Amino acid sequence: MYDRIRGNLHRQFKALELLTSLLEEEFELLCAHDTDSVSALEFSIHELLRQIVDERTALKKAIQGATVGEYAGMLPDDEGQEILRLHTLIDALEQQSSRRASRNAELSLALLDQSRSLVLFLHEQIAPKRTLCYGSGGRLKEYRPEAAMYSGRF
Repeated sequence: MYDRIRGNLHRQFKALELLTSLLEEEFELLCAHDTDSVSALEFSIHELLRQIVDERTALKKAIQGATVGEYAGMLPDDEGQEILRLHTLIDALEQQSSRRASRNAELSLALLDQSRSLVLFLHEQIAPKRTLCYGSGGRLKEYRPEAAMYSGRF
């Protein structure tokens, strides 16, 4: 039982190490504006997170709803210390991954806002300007910049 739980915690630790490196890679790709690579990397991150959740579920089932600290307290000193050490390392990596994911989310939202602003600016530049001018009857002519199928009088 101890080996199974220790193995589960070790797999979670290694998965969180991988998640940390994937989040760093995602940040570099976001800085390089490589959206195709970011999209592909996102699928890997989501699959890894799913696997971590599966490991967590299996761990909860194995220790039958007790906390990891309670389980470690029931073990001999050296085995209990190993379980607590792994649990502490996992917690630290979770916090680090959470901070990196927040940073990546902020950067991607900033890039989205920048892209949206650029598209709006370009649209304003290519849209016809609204100008007022006099028509043939001496009155102000209403200019219609939107597309029209017919123009003139019938």
